Amino acid sequence: MALADVSKRDDSHFPDIIELNVGGQVYVTRLQTLIAVPDSLLWHMFSRKTPKELARDTKGRFFLDRDGFLFRYVLDYLRDLTLVLPDYFPERSRLRREADFFQLRELAKRLSPHVSEDSEEVGQSDAEDGAPQGGPPCAAAGGAEVALRAAAAMRSPSLDSRKSGYITIGYRGSYTIGRDIQTDAKFRRVARITVCGKTSLAKEVFGDTLNESRDPDRPPERYTSRYYLKYNFLEQAFDKLTEVGFHMVACSSTGTCAYTSNDPGEDKIWTSYTEYVFCREQ
Repeated sequence: MALADVSKRDDSHFPDIIELNVGGQVYVTRLQTLIAVPDSLLWHMFSRKTPKELARDTKGRFFLDRDGFLFRYVLDYLRDLTLVLPDYFPERSRLRREADFFQLRELAKRLSPHVSEDSEEVGQSDAEDGAPQGGPPCAAAGGAEVALRAAAAMRSPSLDSRKSGYITIGYRGSYTIGRDIQTDAKFRRVARITVCGKTSLAKEVFGDTLNESRDPDRPPERYTSRYYLKYNFLEQAFDKLTEVGFHMVACSSTGTCAYTSNDPGEDKIWTSYTEYVFCREQ
């Protein structure tokens, strides 16, 4: 929904309904929502400036060169000043960066990593209890070792706690094979690597390298076939899967061959679609 007639827009004051282009993603919201937090960047932009002072795109929308996917959470926060995120949300640090940029101090505070001081105090007390004053050195060392193992267990999840499941990696690639008298060839070109499987597993494996724009806010226990990776190297995807305990269990591929022209002496173009199935067992 773009502005109907850019030439007739009023640059003296902001309308009640604002259209934004944030990193290519279009948002429509009320002016009061954008200025809900005094002294924030959006508050300064839409209450202390005029429309003609702000950047616009070719369709007249106000343009912000920020992460368009994460801005939905910024906008949700501005609507009622509460933070609600999906159960599994690997973009927390990046969202905090967006909150800092928009000068939303309370939001940035809520997104800050929490350090459990109680657990650290317990670990220290356990070490002290394990090494009583005047006790044998070996008892002290044993108590400290037990405390260190307990702290390590608290800091890093056990491999046994990781969920089992399947992830399917798919890609459509093409090859251009030179004529028979040539020795060169244009090797594999991968347009996009797709990820199919349970949402929580896909996010655990690929993290920030997973593009969720085609299926955002998917519940962690639901399945999806609309994710894809932000890079085009199959081996990089395989490495990530291997690092977290997945191994390949099946593979299938189909392909077609065509000529670039009606001349059979011209280059041959092979197009293929391949899927790799990975499994992790407990």
